[in-house]
Amino acid sequence: MTFSDATRRSLIGGLAAGLTAVSVSSSSISVARAQSAQKTFVLIGGAFFGAWCWHRVTERLEKQGHKVYAFTLTGLAERSHLLSKDINLDTHITDIANLIEWEDLTNVCLVAHSYAGCPASGALERIGSRVSWVDAIKPADGQSFRDLVPFQVEEGAISRPAPKALPPNAYSDPKDVAWVLSKVTPQPIGTFVQPVKLSGAREKVAKKTYTRLPKFQLAALDKAAAECKSDNSWTVLQNTTSGHAVMIGEPDWLADVLVKAA
Repeated sequence: MTFSDATRRSLIGGLAAGLTAVSVSSSSISVARAQSAQKTFVLIGGAFFGAWCWHRVTERLEKQGHKVYAFTLTGLAERSHLLSKDINLDTHITDIANLIEWEDLTNVCLVAHSYAGCPASGALERIGSRVSWVDAIKPADGQSFRDLVPFQVEEGAISRPAPKALPPNAYSDPKDVAWVLSKVTPQPIGTFVQPVKLSGAREKVAKKTYTRLPKFQLAALDKAAAECKSDNSWTVLQNTTSGHAVMIGEPDWLADVLVKAA
């Protein structure tokens, strides 16, 4: 796994924390530094996932003193009882924007994984934020998730079934495979087929990071990473050892990346 030179330069600043007290213990220094560097993260999982997929990363970030909102979109996971034909991409965009607005969050690092790149892009039209895309879709104005990842839609279906198997080498631990398969839920079909409306707000975000996990092969993700590499407002990272759900397979690595990206 590699970090770009741009990443190294961008992460140099802000690592030192000043102290006004002249006589404090080393543990007090650590606490003061953690508090002064506290960051706020909003974590959005990909298709079929909910807040549960971030548990390992959330635990690590919170131990460092950061504020974390791992969030489940409407119709998924613990909110799967809300699944209906009326849920669409606008619903998920509003989920994200409302969380940030009602919690009065500022200076947020919005983290989108996979499908979440679509509603997160739409939410940026309403909120200003730092962003970190983790192997995430990067739609253009007027594109839907289905445009980027084509699939057949059953007539009359209100959801796409949750996967019953995972891609080979997606997870190194068989226990993770069993856990993920026990948690995934159907995805509301309207979230996949409704195009996103964008005016360029995503591109105006000052600090943006894209992480590509090439072990998971998908043309739309390669395209997104290539677009980001050609735009010097993005920092592009690569992890060659993890499957698509790096938050589950390599939470230490991802937590470190997110803190530096925020």
